[in-house]
Formats: sequence, structure tokens, C-alpha cells
Amino acid sequence: MADVLAVCEVRDGAVRGVSREVVGAAARLAGELGGSTHALLLGPPGVGSGAADLGEIGADRIYVAEDDDFGLYHPEASVRAVAELNGSGAYGAILFPATAQGKDLAPRCAARLDCGLATDATEVEVEKEGLVVTRPLYAGKALARMKFAAAPALVSLRPNVFSPDPRPAAGEIVALEVASEPRRIRVREIEAGERGKLDVAEASVVVSGGRGLQDADHWALLEDLVDALGEGAALGASRAVVDAGWRPHGEQVGQTGKTVAPNLYFAVGISGAIQHLAGMRTANVIVAINKDPEAPIFGVADYGIVGDLFEVLPRLAEEIRAVRAAQ
Repeated sequence: MADVLAVCEVRDGAVRGVSREVVGAAARLAGELGGSTHALLLGPPGVGSGAADLGEIGADRIYVAEDDDFGLYHPEASVRAVAELNGSGAYGAILFPATAQGKDLAPRCAARLDCGLATDATEVEVEKEGLVVTRPLYAGKALARMKFAAAPALVSLRPNVFSPDPRPAAGEIVALEVASEPRRIRVREIEAGERGKLDVAEASVVVSGGRGLQDADHWALLEDLVDALGEGAALGASRAVVDAGWRPHGEQVGQTGKTVAPNLYFAVGISGAIQHLAGMRTANVIVAINKDPEAPIFGVADYGIVGDLFEVLPRLAEEIRAVRAAQ
């Protein structure tokens, strides 16, 4: 079959931005396969109000299951919904976001459907031999190309890699009834970060700090730079900083944190360990600030400033404010 299913993620009753990336990728893949794009939404009553927006990026049909039981992630019901939609092989591919939830759900679906799964993909292509997926290995040191020999091909997509394109479709909305499934796992709550604070994975500009800041109290310098950059900017951190307790884990960028792909990425006082590079090297423009001219971060940076960050940051924030004020 040539149809492609995008499994969307819902948080606080709304469709998450990463779901648009998955639907956009599914639409491109379905176009190459000559099939249709379907999307699956499971959420609390009212989640269907955002379903029509998925049609703007190529979803031909959106299956919506609304129930209070879906207010928080329900793994068993989600697996059942995917399995029932696939039926006896309805889809050529089923795509998931490679988020914390997607990393839990995708292998469960692969086990239920008894089929292959490629995780954290950065590229999905249709070639003569079939569907081929590219995924990074060893913290991005190598790339593996995997070919699926059977359908459906289950793939989780790395966030901030696949951008949705405007592909207006009819966007037929279909109500879906999901049969009850015994709960073996229950999500009690999702602890969110500070309200009103932009998630580092969704920011267009990220300012990340490392051990070079020396102390948690010096984070005010980064916060001032974020404020100068304005809307769309967010704070990030290296693993060493998070392990030291200076910043929350939700801000961690890297192999064991979040993968980001902003338009602009500042690496401040970060040496550039391969684990950190794995989470940010796909940024469009990388600016490194470090007093060590031999720091590995300069090897991936588009622009580098060799200097004392305690002198550079205040001046940089001042100049950015001056430029923005003149516009």
C-alpha cells in the first residue's frame, strides 16, 4: 500500500508543533509513493478543533478520537488505534515524532504489528529498492542507511529536521472509536517547565551555556542576551551544566537532551563535546564564544569569537539591542 499514516502528539488538549513536522514528512512521502496522507489524533474532548489545520500541510484524512481518557498519554489505547487503522496492511509507512512519547509508542506499535522500526530518522526516501531511512549513529559520527523489506515501515522522525510545506488538502475529518484496552501503564501527570517560557526545541534562536560560565549565578548574562534577541529566543544548556544542577533538564541540548535546529544557535562557554554537537549541529547558523581557540565547537561554528564571555556577552547584548532599536 502507498498510503502513509502520521501519528500526532497532543499536549494540554492541543496538537503539538512536532506533529506538523510528522504530517509534513508523511505528505511528502505519500506523494512519492502515489498514495494519501492520513493523520491520527488521540486527545481529550475538543482536540478535534485543531485537526483541520493538518489539512493545510497535506493531511487528506484526519482520524480523531476524543475521550477524557486520552487527556494524558494512554500507550495501550494508542497502540490499539494504530493497529486498527493499519488493519491488514493499510499503510506503506507509519511515522511518529521521536519525542519522549514517540520513543515509547513507536516500538510498542512495531511489536504489535510485528514489523521493522527505524528510530530518530533524519531522512526518509523512496528508492528503487523501497523505503530507505537515514539515521545518525554514535552521536552523529556516522550515518546508517536502512532499507525496509516489508510494509508497514515504522519510522520515528527527529524533531526540528522535517519542515512542513503548505500542501492544502481536503482534510476530511473522521471520528474514530477506539475499543477499550486494559491499562498496564498510567501517566499520572506531565510536569511542564515555567509557564510562558519557550521550549528550547521549538525556538528559532537558542542561547546555550556551558561550564565556561563557572557558576549558576552567571546565567543572568545569557538571560540578558535572550531578552535582547527578543521573541523566539530560548535558553539552552550543556549536559555538564544540567548535571551540576545549574539548569533544569528541559533546557539540555545534546545526545541525552533535546535535538534543536534553530535558525541561530549561540554556544557560550561550551567546548563542543560530540554528545553536545549531536543535538545542535543542524542549526542554520552557529555562533561559538569561547576563550580557548582550540575548542572543538569552533570546528562546526559558522562564526567564532575567541574571548572572555564575561566581556563579550554584555557587549553583544548591547549591540543587538542597538541594531533592533534602529530597525
